[in-house]
Amino acid sequence: MPKLSLHPDRLFPADPATRAIARALYAEVADAPIISPHGHTDPEWFATDAPWSNATELLLAPDHYLFRMLYSQGVALDDLGVPRRGGVLPATDPRDAWRLFASNRHLFRGTPSSMWLDHVFAEVFGFGVALDAGTADLYYDSIGEALASPAFRPRALFKRFNIELLATTEGAGDDLKHHKAIQASGWKGRVVTTYRPDSVIDPEHDSFIRDLARFADLSGENIDSWTGYLAAHRKRRADFRAMGATATDHGFLTARTANLSVPECETLFAKVMGGRADADEAELFRAQMLTEMARMSLDDGMTMQIHPGATRNHNAGLFESHGRDKGADIPRGTEYVEALRPMLDLFGNEPNLTVILFTLDETTYSRELAPLAGHYPCLKLGPSWWFHDSPEGMRRFREMTTETAGFYNTVGFNDDTRAFLSIPARHDVARRIDCGFLARLVAEHRLEDWEAAELVQELTTGLVRKAYGLEAPVRVVEPA
Repeated sequence: MPKLSLHPDRLFPADPATRAIARALYAEVADAPIISPHGHTDPEWFATDAPWSNATELLLAPDHYLFRMLYSQGVALDDLGVPRRGGVLPATDPRDAWRLFASNRHLFRGTPSSMWLDHVFAEVFGFGVALDAGTADLYYDSIGEALASPAFRPRALFKRFNIELLATTEGAGDDLKHHKAIQASGWKGRVVTTYRPDSVIDPEHDSFIRDLARFADLSGENIDSWTGYLAAHRKRRADFRAMGATATDHGFLTARTANLSVPECETLFAKVMGGRADADEAELFRAQMLTEMARMSLDDGMTMQIHPGATRNHNAGLFESHGRDKGADIPRGTEYVEALRPMLDLFGNEPNLTVILFTLDETTYSRELAPLAGHYPCLKLGPSWWFHDSPEGMRRFREMTTETAGFYNTVGFNDDTRAFLSIPARHDVARRIDCGFLARLVAEHRLEDWEAAELVQELTTGLVRKAYGLEAPVRVVEPA
C-alpha cells in the first residue's frame, strides 16, 4: 500500500537558508487559533451537534472542488452521491460513491484539493496509507467508525481545531433558526452568520420573487416602496447582527456601483418589482444596491465583502438538474477602477467603513486592486480566493500586491469553504506560504527578522480581527 505522510517542510522555500527562516516563523503561528470570518459550512451541524453518517456525506458530496474535477473526467454527479435540485438524494450507495472517488484519487495530484485531503486524512483521521481503489473500504469503514464517536462530533472537532470564530453565510430570507439554537444552547463555540442578500437584490436571480416574499415576512416591512425595501434590509441586518454577524457579502458578476438620485432609485425599483427591468436595468439596480449596502455598513459597522467576477451556473444542463453551486461557475475579467468610483466618491475616504475586495481576475492585482487599496481608507484586499486558493495563487497575491498596498491593507486569510474538516488544512497552507514569503524578504535583507516575526502574527490573526471587527478573546488561566 502507498504510504501517506506530510513532510514537515512542505511548501517552504527550497533554499536551505530561507527554509530555515520560514520554519522558525511558522513555529510561531503553527498552533495559533483559527479565525474563519467567511465560509459556507452548515450552522445546523453546530446547532444539533449530530454525528455525520459516513465519509461520502461529509467529505465528498458537499465539496464542489472534488466533484468538479471528477465531473470533468466524465464521472456523473449522481454516482458521487451529490444531491439533485431541491436536495433530492440520488439512489446511490454511499460506499459505492466513495469507491468511485477513491479509484480516481490520482486526478487530484498537484492540486490544492490533494493537499487538503492528505491533511484531513493524516492529521484528522490518522491514516498512514494513501487513499486509492485498494484502500477505499478501509478509509470508508475507519472514517465511519470515527464519526460515530463523540470525539468527531461537530462541536468536539471545532474545539480540537482550535477555532476561535467561524462565520457561516445565510441569505436575507433565512430565519437564522440554527444560529438561534446555537446561542440558546449555551455552547461556548463562536459560530456567527454573515448577511448575503444577493437573491433579493439581483432581479435575475432564479429565486428573486420567492425570496422577496420571505424577506418581507421576516422583516415585517412593506417592500412595495423603495423606502420600505431599504428599511427591510436594515431590519434584517439588525437580525443578523443579533446572531453575531460582523460582515455582509455580495457576489454579483461585476463590481459596478452607482449613485442615483432618490427619484431615479424609486423609478428603477418600480421597474424591478414590476418585472419590467431589462438586463441593463437589472445591472444598474445591483450597482445601486452595492452603494446602499456600503451606506448601511457605514451606519451599522458591518464589514462589507465584494466577491465579483464569477459567471454562475455556466453549465445550463447541470444547473437544471442539480441547481446552484455545483462546480459550474467560471471566472471572467473584472474591472474595478471605474466600477467602484460612484461608491468611492461617496464613501471612499471614510476610515470607519471597511470594504474588502476579492477577485477571480489576477490581472487586476497590481494594475487596479493594490493601487485602490493603497489609497482609499475604506478599502482592503481580500486573500486569493476560490480558483486561486492555492500555494501558487497565494504567492502571486503577495508578490503582486505588497509593493503597492503593503501588508496592512490586506486582511489575512479566509477559507471560504463548505468542507468543515478542510478548514485547518487551508489555514495551514496559508500560514506556510506567508512564512515562506516573509522568509524570502528576510533572506534578501528587505525585512528585519523582528519585523517578519511581527508580520506573521498579523497575517495569521491580527489583520483578520481588525478587518472584521473582532476582539481577541480573553484567555482565562486555570490555577495550577
